Amino acid sequence: MSNPFSYIFSCLFVLLAHGTMLFNVYFNGSYTDEHQVFIIAAAVIGLDIAYFFLMLFFRQHTYNVDFMLILILNMSNIFQSCFGAVEFDYRHYITSIAALVASRVGYHVCRNHKWIQKQKIFIWIGIAILGAVIFAFTGSRSIWITFEKFSIQPSEFMKILLVLACATSISEQQNKHNVLGFSIVWENVILFFIAAGICLLQWWCRDLGSIPTFMAIYAAGFLLRICYPKAKFSRKTLFIAAGAVLLAGVIALHFAPDYVRARVFVNIWDDTEGDGFQQSRALIAIAEGGWFGKGPGKGALSSVFAHDSDIVFASVCEEWGLLFALMSVLMILILLSAPLFNPPRSYFHGTMAAGVCAAFTAQMALNIFGSCNLIPFTGVTIPFISTGGSSMAASGFMAGMLIAAQSPEFHKPGKKKTTKSKPKSKPKSKASGGSRSSSGSRSTKKKAASSGRRAAV
Repeated sequence: MSNPFSYIFSCLFVLLAHGTMLFNVYFNGSYTDEHQVFIIAAAVIGLDIAYFFLMLFFRQHTYNVDFMLILILNMSNIFQSCFGAVEFDYRHYITSIAALVASRVGYHVCRNHKWIQKQKIFIWIGIAILGAVIFAFTGSRSIWITFEKFSIQPSEFMKILLVLACATSISEQQNKHNVLGFSIVWENVILFFIAAGICLLQWWCRDLGSIPTFMAIYAAGFLLRICYPKAKFSRKTLFIAAGAVLLAGVIALHFAPDYVRARVFVNIWDDTEGDGFQQSRALIAIAEGGWFGKGPGKGALSSVFAHDSDIVFASVCEEWGLLFALMSVLMILILLSAPLFNPPRSYFHGTMAAGVCAAFTAQMALNIFGSCNLIPFTGVTIPFISTGGSSMAASGFMAGMLIAAQSPEFHKPGKKKTTKSKPKSKPKSKASGGSRSSSGSRSTKKKAASSGRRAAV
């Protein structure tokens, strides 16, 4: 480790942040059994220390994403254990550990850009297989695959594959083909149909809230393809692409289901028991929480459906205050800004990081603005803060992609074969057959130089 003092300082900062939150729970929280507070404290501090120790075994260029990840995840564990009453939420704690494990998997999978580039066709096949699974097994136009005791949301993992599909298509931007006066890169055409197919599938599943996230990922990849050296996208192509997107939006709004159009044009205060129920309750909770909140466990929004996922921002505002809710969002933005502090070392990793940042930013914007009634309610989660197994695992994997962008691997480590070289023997003098003294060698050089001059004359 290049700077152990910085590592130790970061560990202490994370422990101090979580310790301050736990003190707030103990002194201001609403609980009947103080043992629950001690259980939460032991789980949070224990996970902190365990992760700090395990990180020592991973050699990376930087650990800033790792520290921000463990900071946000344990903040989320404290939030989720206090909604309505202080009680340890072991399910969210398990999914947080799953997110940490997934981040390690994402880091190792995406480190070597040459290896992942060779898996491009398998990424496309994976998208097709996952789409077929969603179409066949999610039930009656649903977004969940339900088993006996748990359920999976496959579309969350589709985000990972779309980010990788955008990143692996970067290297082909200079392989253009002239078709009817247009310079076309075939992989861009394939990627467009992949993104369009995913959006149509989400529309079929009635998961319209996730479509902006997929569009944000594709838009980030498209922007990076435009900026790729010597890509030279013509203005005609860009105008056609912008017009196609606008036309698709108009068509989607026209053919959207009735409940979607009702959410777009509803006045929540005229329908507080119908389409405006969650947003009206969320706004009331934000207003009652004020800047510093009612206190952990003292919120009333916990009785509203999806208080811990779709409107989690309002739940945090009610119990912890708007100031603390904005601070938690700021932590996620700092995690996403890691590529600005330590620029990725390949164009592939830069595109991958841009896709992850686009996905997380779009999800946060949809959740926060929807809770505040600035846009129609979408039901999209905030990464790492909202509860949910599929969302946490997918978000953790994408955090690992950010770590890989900061600490990429360009050459596979391997043992170099060492060959024993024989010591070179010194050339012997023809005159004596042995070595001469330094003075003798200098006199020989002078004689050879003088004879060479006489021969030249």
